[in-house]
Parts: sequence; C-alpha cells; structure tokens
Amino acid sequence: MAFDPRNILVIDFGQLGDVVMSLPALRAIRERFPYAQIAVAVGKPGKELLSLSGYANEILEVDRVALRDGPTLISIGRIVKLVSEVRKKKFDFVIDLHSYYETNILGFLSGAPHRLYSRRSNRSLDFLANFTPRPVKEVETTHLVDRYLDVLKPLGIENVSRAPALRTSPIEDSAVEGLLKKEKAQTRELLVGVFPGAGSSTRLWPLERFVELADHLIRNDKVRVIVFAGPEEREMVPQMRKVFPAGTIFFDRLTIPQLVSAQARLTVFISNDTGPAHIAAAVGTPVIMIMDRPDPHSFTPSGHSNRLVFGPSIDQIPVAQVYKAAHELIAISRTDGLFRS
Repeated sequence: MAFDPRNILVIDFGQLGDVVMSLPALRAIRERFPYAQIAVAVGKPGKELLSLSGYANEILEVDRVALRDGPTLISIGRIVKLVSEVRKKKFDFVIDLHSYYETNILGFLSGAPHRLYSRRSNRSLDFLANFTPRPVKEVETTHLVDRYLDVLKPLGIENVSRAPALRTSPIEDSAVEGLLKKEKAQTRELLVGVFPGAGSSTRLWPLERFVELADHLIRNDKVRVIVFAGPEEREMVPQMRKVFPAGTIFFDRLTIPQLVSAQARLTVFISNDTGPAHIAAAVGTPVIMIMDRPDPHSFTPSGHSNRLVFGPSIDQIPVAQVYKAAHELIAISRTDGLFRS
C-alpha cells in the first residue's frame, strides 16, 4: 500500500481496561508505519500505561471527562487550547480508535488531511472521516481487542497478534522489590494478588469472601497474599487491614507503573471485573476474573491462562469456586517451576 503518513495522531480515550485492550492495535500501527512519528491522545491513567508500551513517540494527556462535563466556559477554553496545540503539530493522519462525537470533532479540527475513525452506532460522526475503504461498523458483541483491530483493516493490517503486552520499568521493578522486602516477602515466595474493588457496586464480590479466599490460600497453598487497592478503594483499606489474615500485604499507594511491576511478580491475580485485571493479563500473569453474569462478554482479559468465574449475580459465586481455579493455577506454576529448575 502506497499510503505512508509520517506524523500520526491516534486518539485512544477510554477506561484503563480499554487502553490495555487497545495495545495490540497500537503495536500494529507502530509496525505498519515504523518510520512515522506517532502521538497518542489518552487520559491520565492511560498515559502511564502507554509510557511502558514503547509504541508512541509522544503521549498527549487529555482529561476528556473534564472537557465534556466541566463548567461550560472553562471547558470551552480547554477545548480551544487543545485544538490549537493539536493543529500546531500538523498531523497528516488521524486514527480514532474509540470514536466519541467529541473525539471525531477533534480529529477533524486537527487539520489532518486523512482521517480513519471507528464506526460506532449512535456514537460516531462518520461524515467527518474520509479514509477509504471504510472500516466495518462496530459490533458490540465482538471482543474489544478485535474491534480496535477491525478499525485498522483498511490499512492492510490483518492477522496480527491480539495479545496485549506491557513491559515493566526497571526503576519501578526495583521500587516494588524494596516494598516487598519491607514486608519480609521471601524472594522465592509465591505471591497471589487480590483486588476487591471495582468501578461499579454491582461488580463487587463480597469483601468477606475475598477474606475467606485469602485464608484458604494462605493455609492450604502456603502463598503470600497481596491486597491491591486504588484511589477508589482507599477508604476501604482500614477495614480490610482489620479483617484479612495476618501477614497480608497491602499495596494501596502504587503508581500505575508500580502496579504493573507488582503484578508481574504474581503467581495469580484474582479480581472483580475491572481495569487492573487487564493490566495483570498484559504482563503475563494468570488472571481469575469474578463476573456478575452467567457468560463471558466482550471485555474479558485476553490470554489463554486466564479463568473466568461466572454467576447469575456476584453474590451467588461461592468461595469454593474461585479457590478451585486459584489452586489449579498455583499448582501449574509450581510444576512449571520444578521443570525450569
């Protein structure tokens, strides 16, 4: 294909898990245009993730929610400033992976002569895109990784790896090792992470079941449990410290790069249906995702080692079901370790 842009803007707004699942598409863009300057516009949590991916030459941090929902005059001022900054960069190609009205408009106002947008029903302004051929219309039941990759098919990008992958930072690896040393975690000790939080209360497996699960894992599998918490869960931490078994480690002040490094040290990561589960999968850690539904959906972590535990509702999933999955993955890890040694 003769099309060879040299200054590309990729618009990649979305939640933390969305950004993780866009990584295969970003990698494919990088490989398709190896000599191009690629800038990615993304929210703050996504910025910290993308800095570890190595796919972007420049990362533009944009608070899309503040632009959309902030005080009108302030939002207008921020939008004008953002558009001005984008236009100064003189992009020759815009790829909008997620396609909101406002991101389609940003792509149009960028002044880029070529614009390729995801086509989302009732969300995209298709008339602002001009790249031909056009991508297929998004199908919501298709896995999100594949939806992002479908946007790129008009560029001749097909049959590429669909596995999100993140590298850790040596500096943050060292910082996490220091935190584990303070907790007296042994070098060869198996670590199991749990994440009791979630973006929605309907996706929260009861805290007491996480506590019971941690107790089973510590007593039966002789592992060390790490409880992870982000800003949204921070107020839960004092209560969690009271109820989790003695010796549990709590990581509730990690940066995103430190979270990535910590998750890369785990044998298993057990989580509600939320963003950190996707990060763990992207660093190669087996994930058990506890889901408030009877079947998979299009936002599940990508990878062969992951287990999905379903229930008609989150409250009906028993500890035994989750523990069985965790015990099996721990046993596999121990067997692999024996063969490697």
